[in-house]
Amino acid sequence: MDLTAASILEIGALLLLAAVAGWGARRVGLPAILGYLAVGLLVSPFTPGYVADREQLQLLADLGVVLLLFEVGIEIDLGRIRREERRLLWAAPLQATLTLAISAGALALAGLDPLAAATVGLAVALSSSVVIVNMTRSRRRTTDPPTEHALLGWSVVQDVVGVTIAAVLLAMLGVSGRPLAETAAGLIAYTVVAVVVAAALPRILRLFRGEPDLFLLVSVSAGLVVAGVGSAVFGVPLALAAFVAGLAISEGRETAEARRRLIPFRDLFAVLFFVTIGTLVDPGRLVGPGLGWLALLLALVVLAKVVVVWAIARLAGLRARPAQLAIGLGQMGEFSFVLAAAAATAGAISQDLYVAIIAAVAVTVAASTVLVRAAGPSGARPMAEPA
Repeated sequence: MDLTAASILEIGALLLLAAVAGWGARRVGLPAILGYLAVGLLVSPFTPGYVADREQLQLLADLGVVLLLFEVGIEIDLGRIRREERRLLWAAPLQATLTLAISAGALALAGLDPLAAATVGLAVALSSSVVIVNMTRSRRRTTDPPTEHALLGWSVVQDVVGVTIAAVLLAMLGVSGRPLAETAAGLIAYTVVAVVVAAALPRILRLFRGEPDLFLLVSVSAGLVVAGVGSAVFGVPLALAAFVAGLAISEGRETAEARRRLIPFRDLFAVLFFVTIGTLVDPGRLVGPGLGWLALLLALVVLAKVVVVWAIARLAGLRARPAQLAIGLGQMGEFSFVLAAAAATAGAISQDLYVAIIAAVAVTVAASTVLVRAAGPSGARPMAEPA
């Protein structure tokens, strides 16, 4: 069979299998993400049977992360959060900072270099925007509107704080291969470029409002080009560049329309992202040192993140249910994967720890999406799907 045809067949078959697995998971009351992870594990090189082309999946997952973080950046409206729940503007940064500090301290005591410990600690501190959005859209959710607003707002502020810290840590790790001063200058220059492009993009999109196909094409290509320029020219990590590009774009009718049209792409590539996560989990490395790292990471998610979120939510007097909010945020996500991959590429962490982080992403995503429903009040009924 032709190589291209085989690749297309494999991607199509995996997406179809993921759809079936996601449907099956939902039929038994579990999140669809668990089905996607299971498909990835099934076709990984670490389980018997068929082995998918992981490099091809990785490329698609990387593309998905870029589009995903570009869309997340567009969606962030700190002004709206300030108007509706301004307490989140100090609660989420406080949580991210405390979780990072506690986790970095524990990881340093476990033998990691301080810089690597801080990077992995930040991976623990950040949650998954995709998972949280799915929680608030699920037909089976038991969250009330104040808790859903707090989940979304907290994750948004968390992303902004996390990306700022990540830019510094990745520069210090030397991920771009450039001196620290040059990396910092590149990030500042790229931010200026992103702001300039973002100012022009709504005007460009306005020209294509009557052409849906061209509007979508320009929206997608703008995110990819700006992120690619940030990485290739200014040395900014690709995922970080995509987020900054989306964050720079001001809110308006055109960008809201672009976001709406990007959502199906985000959801499609998010499926590939979680399938790829499943293919990276090597059960063999979770025996011995890997298992110890996994246990430590899971303990940190519970003690340094879930408990901290719960305490800060109560302290801030948020209208959300503190326990449900804390469990909903109690996972590692897309940025955790990006940070782990960057640290592993730079040689700052071992392969055992890298696999443990990937496994922790999978386990915490699965656990939080299941347990957040149970954390609702007794007798709570699943809510209707939002419009």
